[in-house]
Amino acid sequence: MNVVIKQIELIERIDQLIRLQATGNPVELADRLRISKTKLYRTINTMRELNAPIIYDVRLQSFVYEASVGFRFGFYHKKGDPNMLNPFVG
Repeated sequence: MNVVIKQIELIERIDQLIRLQATGNPVELADRLRISKTKLYRTINTMRELNAPIIYDVRLQSFVYEASVGFRFGFYHKKGDPNMLNPFVG
């Protein structure tokens, strides 16, 4: 189970850097995340399979989203605010 949580945390971190347009090139991003370039590309491909419109912008030297998207993983109370996540994970 811990592997799943770590993968989600990695996706969240990549998502944050993409939103900031601060990933750098693939080698820099892999180094920043302390993962291999192969694992980086596998994770980006997983994000794409989840419908993340990720491209690499050569001009910005950063991965970016082609369209405005959001990523959220967690549970919330149905009776409460559906936008309020509970910290069940972590």
